[in-house]
Amino acid sequence: MTLGLLLGMISLLPQPVADQTCLAATVYLEARSEPARGQLAVAEVALDRLDMGRYGKTICDVVTAPRQFALTTTPKNFRFDNQLAWNRAWEIAGRAIEIWNRPPAERKLVVPHADHFIRLGSTAAWAKDPIATIGDHEFYAVD
Repeated sequence: MTLGLLLGMISLLPQPVADQTCLAATVYLEARSEPARGQLAVAEVALDRLDMGRYGKTICDVVTAPRQFALTTTPKNFRFDNQLAWNRAWEIAGRAIEIWNRPPAERKLVVPHADHFIRLGSTAAWAKDPIATIGDHEFYAVD
């Protein structure tokens, strides 16, 4: 399946499935080669932004905000061709949503308060004092 087809299908899915699909696609594109902990951390950033309310009202809104996540910067003809990685990203997305549905005091988070991440070796003006480095990503509390 291509990214363009996936994005087109999302609008036809019921909200909980659409949100898990969007989050899984984000995890796949951003961190499919990372350990589960790194993938969960990427998912947490999107969910933290959802809670903030400034990035969108649904997970799909958050991860498709212009130039924020790989869903908007990856060519639409990109193929999701690693089934094992997709299945893992789907599982991580579901687990992250399940954790996030708990009361905040009961959430066991990998990167509490992280709302941004970048790949190691990348630069960004806001990238100061990472709160965690996991695999190839640094995580930040910016907002």
